[in-house]
Amino acid sequence: MPVLPGAEPYRHEGGEVGVLLCHGFTGSPQPLRPWAEYLAKRGLTVSLPLLPGHGTRWEDMRLTGWQDWYAEVDRELRALRERCTQVFVFGLSMGGALALRLAAKYGEEVSGIVVVNPANKVHGLSARALPVLRHFVPTTKGITSDIAKEGEVEIGYDRVPLHAAHSLRNFLRLVDGELPQVTQPMLLLHSVQDHVVPLADSARVLGRVSSTDVTEILLEQSYHVATLDHDRDRIFEESFAFVDRLTAGTDKEAESGRADEADEADEADGTDRVDQVGQVGQQEGTATGG
Repeated sequence: MPVLPGAEPYRHEGGEVGVLLCHGFTGSPQPLRPWAEYLAKRGLTVSLPLLPGHGTRWEDMRLTGWQDWYAEVDRELRALRERCTQVFVFGLSMGGALALRLAAKYGEEVSGIVVVNPANKVHGLSARALPVLRHFVPTTKGITSDIAKEGEVEIGYDRVPLHAAHSLRNFLRLVDGELPQVTQPMLLLHSVQDHVVPLADSARVLGRVSSTDVTEILLEQSYHVATLDHDRDRIFEESFAFVDRLTAGTDKEAESGRADEADEADEADGTDRVDQVGQVGQQEGTATGG
């Protein structure tokens, strides 16, 4: 099936610092593309993949599950690791859960994580009925475009396949159990008003990760899809400042290392010149009976 216009993946080749962005459940890269482009303009290498079953039609999503979605971001992360010296993982909603699992699994290979309104649980009484209900009810109402800013629309499905929702429920339970393995620096931004993911999910994440370098920022003017909402500029700026802070020391060390190598090369050249002069002097002394 062709990808919906605007839902295409996005990639940019920049410097040695890379960022992987993960989009949300039933959504697409579209709500994260302005964020990705902002980071790309500041010299970062950026990857924003389209998750399997997303960005086409909801019927395609019925054939996929969390293993497919996670495998896609896992591949992208490994590709960035081959290209970059440091890699960060960002995510919105379910994308936040994907980012947290990558952090738990890859440890120090992920330098830091930024999550916006991260999902931690499928809520509601119907969630408990999903294992059975999904066999009788194929879909439910969609969850896209929870945005306070007028005129902004999220590209996503107007129906949620219950097979996929059941898989999401299992995935979030898995990630919740792995949160103590997350030790990286973390920036978590969440909306005060969110009609998709409650504040309790962010609180749960903050309370269970083992990270010691944690920053929490409240987004007071946005709903769930905050990357398209009133607070988007703050998200972009704060996330880049987070990356810049954690890579500044590495950049200085790299520059220092290059300077040391240059000094050693200069010293070696100087020694070679002294040796050459000495050899010439010895040859001249021998020739004159010196």
